Amino acid sequence: MSAPRAGDRIGSWILEEPVGTGSFGQVWRARHHIFGEPAAIKIPTDVQYVQNLRREGVTIHGLRHANIVRAIDLDPYADPPYLVMEYVPGDSLRQFIDARPSGLPTSAARAVMQGVLAALVSAHEAGVIHRDIKPANILLTCRADAVESIEPGSVKVADFGLGHVGGLTSQTIMQSGERADGGGLSGTIAYMSPEQREGRELDGRSDLYSCGIVLFEMLTGERPHGSELPSELRSDVPADLDAVFQRCYARRERRFENAADMLRALSEPVGAIRGSKRGGCPSCGRATQADEQFCIECGAQLVKTIPRCWACHGYVQLQDRFCIFCGADLRRSRMA
Repeated sequence: MSAPRAGDRIGSWILEEPVGTGSFGQVWRARHHIFGEPAAIKIPTDVQYVQNLRREGVTIHGLRHANIVRAIDLDPYADPPYLVMEYVPGDSLRQFIDARPSGLPTSAARAVMQGVLAALVSAHEAGVIHRDIKPANILLTCRADAVESIEPGSVKVADFGLGHVGGLTSQTIMQSGERADGGGLSGTIAYMSPEQREGRELDGRSDLYSCGIVLFEMLTGERPHGSELPSELRSDVPADLDAVFQRCYARRERRFENAADMLRALSEPVGAIRGSKRGGCPSCGRATQADEQFCIECGAQLVKTIPRCWACHGYVQLQDRFCIFCGADLRRSRMA
């Protein structure tokens, strides 16, 4: 199978430049020969992975969601075989993380994960488990120097080549060139759930484990080790993000039940107990008091905004009239 070159015509598309190279294939940016529409074309460089290309094309063609890279055309019998996909004119999350080794803004990390989870809700409802969620497979419609502009709609999940309805599949083309240990496993070990590493049957919670690792890495620039929380490496990480990470980076039975539950926890971190004396923590379910701001069991944030002193920025209670740390009149900020 000859290697593609710039200027080659693949179906109705003219190759312009390679944008990704893996162990078993390449991804090229191309343009339609008449309309000029841009696209990304995945071309295998090893004939034994043509069937995997076909599987990926069929898989993503059935997934129609704004946060999933769209399939445009597929011909596994052409010479060379190819899969044409939506072109995302931005950088991968891998590039965003590498550009900010101390971590992304927490608002950006939250927005990225909301977009990823919205994609997984759709995929899982269609019976497709991604099985290779990692920063290289999360594309953003902006450049790495525009991190403040990230919104959930900026996110595109790519590379469903390992996606399958239950069970395990064989290796496939991966843009990043990362692969498993050569023992027949598919995916990237650093982000792989324990049950996937062990070759057991998977469900959507395996993808959520990977999401937890990606969330930790977005917040800290590192992958998790042991039982540490993101806030232990970065003090401005809110408690609800710690709680979401904990629910992912755990045994399967302790994780979120599904991607929709995780998305709700990430999008609605507030469990404010207003108008009643007692309520429940939205993360662990423990009974809480109306004046609690954090759950004493799991650390989840229970109120939308944590009040702080306008003068010394110390943490105060909503009912406090004066700051217990510096004595500032807290009524001044409420009247402002």
